[in-house]
Amino acid sequence: MNAQDRQQLNEVEKKEWLDSLAYVFADAGDNRAAELLEELDHYAYFHGAPITFKQNTPYINTIDADQQPEYPGDAELERKIRNIIRWNAVVMVIKANKKSDGIGGHLSTYASAAELLEVGFNHFFRGHGAGQDRDLIFYQGHASPGVYARSFLEGRFDEARMNRFRRELQPDGAGLSSYPHPWLMPDYWEFPTVSMGLGPIQAIYQARFIKYLENRELKPKGDAKVWAFLGDGEMDEPQSIGAIRFAAYENLDNLIFVLNANLQRLDGPVRANSKVIQEFEALFRGAGWNVIKVIWDSKWDELLSRDYNGLIVKRFELLVDGESQRYAAFGGKELREKFFNTPELQALIEGWSDAELELLNRGGHDINKIYAAYASATAHKGSPTIIIPRTIKGYGLGESAQARNVAHQVKKLDFHTLKDLRDLLDLPLTDEQVEHMEYYHPGPDSPEVKYALERRAALGGTIPARKVDYPHPTIPNGEFYEEFAKGSGDRAVSTTMAAVQIISKLLRDKEIGKFVVPIVPDEARTFGMDALVPRIGIYSPRGQTYTPVDSGSLMAYKESVNGQMLEEGITEDGAMASWIAAGTAYAHHGVPTIPFFVLYSMFGMQRVGDLVWAAADQRARGFILGATAGRTTLAGEGLQHQDGNSHLQAYVVPNLKTYDPAFAYELAVIIESGIQRMYVDGIDEFYYVTIDNENEVQPSMPDDGRSHEEIREGIVRGMYRYQKSGNAKAKLRAQILASGPAMGAAMEAVQKLEAYGVAADVWSVTSYKELHQDALLTQRHNMLHPTDEPRVAYVAQQLSRDNAPGVLISVSDYMKLGADGLNGHLDRKLWTLGTDGFGRSEAREELRDFFEVDTKHVVLATLYALQRDGKIKGDVVAAAIADLGIDPERDAPVLR
Repeated sequence: MNAQDRQQLNEVEKKEWLDSLAYVFADAGDNRAAELLEELDHYAYFHGAPITFKQNTPYINTIDADQQPEYPGDAELERKIRNIIRWNAVVMVIKANKKSDGIGGHLSTYASAAELLEVGFNHFFRGHGAGQDRDLIFYQGHASPGVYARSFLEGRFDEARMNRFRRELQPDGAGLSSYPHPWLMPDYWEFPTVSMGLGPIQAIYQARFIKYLENRELKPKGDAKVWAFLGDGEMDEPQSIGAIRFAAYENLDNLIFVLNANLQRLDGPVRANSKVIQEFEALFRGAGWNVIKVIWDSKWDELLSRDYNGLIVKRFELLVDGESQRYAAFGGKELREKFFNTPELQALIEGWSDAELELLNRGGHDINKIYAAYASATAHKGSPTIIIPRTIKGYGLGESAQARNVAHQVKKLDFHTLKDLRDLLDLPLTDEQVEHMEYYHPGPDSPEVKYALERRAALGGTIPARKVDYPHPTIPNGEFYEEFAKGSGDRAVSTTMAAVQIISKLLRDKEIGKFVVPIVPDEARTFGMDALVPRIGIYSPRGQTYTPVDSGSLMAYKESVNGQMLEEGITEDGAMASWIAAGTAYAHHGVPTIPFFVLYSMFGMQRVGDLVWAAADQRARGFILGATAGRTTLAGEGLQHQDGNSHLQAYVVPNLKTYDPAFAYELAVIIESGIQRMYVDGIDEFYYVTIDNENEVQPSMPDDGRSHEEIREGIVRGMYRYQKSGNAKAKLRAQILASGPAMGAAMEAVQKLEAYGVAADVWSVTSYKELHQDALLTQRHNMLHPTDEPRVAYVAQQLSRDNAPGVLISVSDYMKLGADGLNGHLDRKLWTLGTDGFGRSEAREELRDFFEVDTKHVVLATLYALQRDGKIKGDVVAAAIADLGIDPERDAPVLR
């Protein structure tokens, strides 16, 4: 058989196979056809057929035109609504920049996303009135002007407030924040998002936490969805894609990503030399997601239906995004010359004008295509869905912005461009109104406003809206924590173990135990939390489908559908995103869950800093426990594991309270106070508490005539006198301030200082941040009230010469800067010791000598401070240096 005959036979054979498949489609349906194809695929694989796995489908819409449901809304009225919102969003940004040049704002993102959002607002996004079916929505941050403009149409904002976009400090009323910020607009925004990748990972873990609450019966089961509107440029952020496999593993069919592929980021194309939509499809399909592409609008269907040879689809495959961007920018003429570039393709558009060619639009601007995608996504079961609509950045904004590389930076449009936009949007505004940049509102009784409000009423009310309503729990009183005030007796335990004991006891409490959510990133055994696993179980939507290797032991590994612990694997970002979901459940679900996120303190703040800031913005509540804390407690681990800086990183978050307790009873007081303040008093704050891994006998709360309430107040406010010297008549006095793991060196130094005639009191400083903030607020008050009797900061009261005579020394396992912030707020200098520098692999004793925070260096610092205070001579200090075995010529640890 010659080659030509073989080719003809192959064509006949192929047609027979295709005809057979067509019969199955017609007779048995899509699912049966898919089953047969899968069987054929398996058969071919096991018989050695070289079938190449493809993660991409053709560069066309996932949902075929004949599979689209009928659009349920009034398309014409919705078009008018979109046009009004588009105009008002543009005017708001331009007016803001005209009033204050450089104030910023973004026009092009909402221009590309208007249809995506409006189809959701009108037909899918369910508000608070939907109860357990209420959706959570992460809006694309740069699209905020469009969301504000919709609220203006609905009557939620007036013109005056629209005129205060990005002007939140004006005296004439509240403004509108640049992006979604719940801290600034606590009744409006729910999630802080911009193009930083924080929205995607938070959305994933919010969707997972909904399942967690439902499976633990803390929330009624419903059909709530988590929608996340994302930018294609944003997906370069590691957090954007770092947890997508996890979402598929957890079968989060309540999660929908809408990835606005306008093909541009801030500086230009996202992937000019390829097709970013195809990249995303391969990535998410490979991770197990349901992928829906919305690439071409309905006008293309006309051509595709006449393209019997698949020429247009083949041409689609040759496109790169840089080429597509030109067609969006330059219109029909460019499309005719460059896309339809063969006689066969030109024949398909014979008789078409350039104006008709310009109607060949992107699928993300076609409400019918978008509705079909959303309907399919909300009905899908078993896996998360990503919808990838193709849009044009700056759509409708004219030659200065539409699809241009500069589109993201455009803040202003000239008069002629605004007139063109008015005409394009068909709005009844005069040239004078355009020139004065007037908003357009059709009136509260107009069909547009009535329709918009009716649609929202049907879906559960206007959004965005943040509504806090939760049952304030009955929390344990002080007696609950009394055992920790009594100390540990003869047993040596670390504060990390004390924290686990407190959490364990809280879990057993009949009132709030069910609300406690322990979270660990694959470190439960490291932190001594493995004993909790068989008791409360690790949450898994699959339950436990295997017999663990330690089955039958008291510490058996237990996974459960209603498990209480979230063991997230080696992902601090993922664990922090879970903590945020749990810490905001009081607002989103009316469930006051109390998360305890236990992490390596060195792997905490510096790794999850962005998410911690996002948690602060959205008013999250709960505890982050930095375990194995301090630069010198984690013996042997070295540079990357030893933490001397997390408190400084935590300091910068305004509503994050930070504590470094030395003893178990201090930790108990801090947790008790925190739960009261956050969940009963309703204060929007959260806690970072460092706990160490050094086993020591835990002392009882001091019993020296002071009430426990007085000591408790000191613990919460940041410091209290732990031990007073018994030598009141000593001429040389010192006050030693110690925190966390450094307390041992301070206590030993007291004994050694007696040999030099120095009587020292020891203070436990639980929070330098609390002390510093109080001092700054006191200073500010005094500056603003110069004729009033000056107030005295708490730390200055405690350490006044009358109350605390002598020199002041602080020692901490953290950097000196934390304590040094108190200088300037005291009546004399505070000499600070801390652990500035890189960690080392060593034992604790050697580490403390290296960082100069051990007993002998506390003694030296005290004696030197006394010399500087004129109380002793320099030769006494020099002799002490020799006696203590300190090398005065060695390099400072920060230099080594």
